[in-house]
Amino acid sequence: MPTTTTPDDDPKPGEGDAAGTGPLVYTRQFTSSPRGARLARRLTARCLEEWGWPPASDTSRTVSLLAGELAANAVRHARVPGRDFLLRLEAREHLVRVEVSDASPVHPPPVPPRSSADDESGRGLFLVDTLAARWGTAPRDPVGKTVWAEVEA
Repeated sequence: MPTTTTPDDDPKPGEGDAAGTGPLVYTRQFTSSPRGARLARRLTARCLEEWGWPPASDTSRTVSLLAGELAANAVRHARVPGRDFLLRLEAREHLVRVEVSDASPVHPPPVPPRSSADDESGRGLFLVDTLAARWGTAPRDPVGKTVWAEVEA
């Protein structure tokens, strides 16, 4: 079962900080596979709904898309056999952060590469760069990296 932490039984979007109880946090480990990436996106939408953002809201759609893109990148470009990836969501007042951690030490480029109209892939980081208020990477101890994106809610 996923780990969901909420400060009360009926949280409002991003209410954690405003009430002084800290952020709302969700973490879950997924198999490094296309199925795992799809499940990460679906569970992101479900988690955000529990926190008060309906699935049809701009915040839920944007954060779910970012979670799906970051998870798909972890599966496609950073997969290490036998190692899973970790999804972490954090909601604070007016901000939702999505993080995907994997075992690969290779960081994505700081500027998304350009894709031509004929390319079948390669637009994930462009979407992340366009939709997120900020995004970046950080080393992960003891191995790997975390790619994160923040959305103003």
